[in-house]
Amino acid sequence: MSSPEDVLHLKRLKETEPIQNAWDNWTTTREALRETTALLGDPDLRSMASEDHAMLIESLTDIIKTTFPAILVPPSRTAHLSALVELKSGVGGSEASLFLGEMLRMYLRLAQAFRWKADVVTSSELDGGGIRDAVVEFKGAGAYDTLRWESGVHRVQRVPATEQSGRLHTSTVAIVVLPLMEESEANDEALYSMDDIKIEVMRSRGAGGQHVNKTESAVRLTHIPSGITVAMQDERSQHTNRRRAFQVLASRLMEAKLIREMEARRASRRNLVKSADRSDKIRTYNWPQERVTDHRIGLSLRNLTSVMEGDGLQDFVAAMKRDHEETQMEEALLE
Repeated sequence: MSSPEDVLHLKRLKETEPIQNAWDNWTTTREALRETTALLGDPDLRSMASEDHAMLIESLTDIIKTTFPAILVPPSRTAHLSALVELKSGVGGSEASLFLGEMLRMYLRLAQAFRWKADVVTSSELDGGGIRDAVVEFKGAGAYDTLRWESGVHRVQRVPATEQSGRLHTSTVAIVVLPLMEESEANDEALYSMDDIKIEVMRSRGAGGQHVNKTESAVRLTHIPSGITVAMQDERSQHTNRRRAFQVLASRLMEAKLIREMEARRASRRNLVKSADRSDKIRTYNWPQERVTDHRIGLSLRNLTSVMEGDGLQDFVAAMKRDHEETQMEEALLE
């Protein structure tokens, strides 16, 4: 019968097996490349060797870009989480609201591509066709890890349809992406104690007349230790508003926890990294130049129409994912 020490040793060997296999593949391919490179000087073998040389270079590149990151980057703690996305129009008045509506449709198309279930929880539509703010749930594994890089200020530069002089306007939309926490997940993470929650119920504020809610269906939660407050009044049922309010509160507390952990790791290494401050303008959408620029990774692509109406947003999602994995690899090597 195996001892606990033997079982632990076998488990560790099993965990390191993919690393050993990847390293063996790397060293074997690299050695084959050296031998092939030597054959390039032989006129009789140059043609055949050049084909093998290109294939081996491609294999080594794939190992570096795909195999090693997949092994060295630790599994994401939030890979299973859905996402709660808040969109708020910023500077630019009606133009910002119009842009917000276009961004909302952009994210709903992304949800279809990844086969997430999208539910617009709230949406404040304006008479001019724009949207002042909106909250959307994206339910599906990987939704939070994919969308979290969208948090920040998105800037649009274009000539509004109502602009007579052709002057370029700049407007902004602020995006906040939170991990969507179900009650059981919040309990598992021990995000809050009910003793720390102040619960208030009140009448929903409406437009007046027949729209005034005659019952106390609105709910406001206050997390006393952090001061985070969540108010929900969009549903007529107090029970539904309460459930949604606790869901949003748990999401915000989980995000705060993730940020604290990330900052603690960075501080411990005294490593300067890119800021995650939401006040930063993270991306610019320039209509005259048909250009989208992500300022965090310095990536500019002239595919604005594809980003807004097709699958171009996935290019930026993939680039941010690669950048994150490379950062994690660097941190792992420092450890």
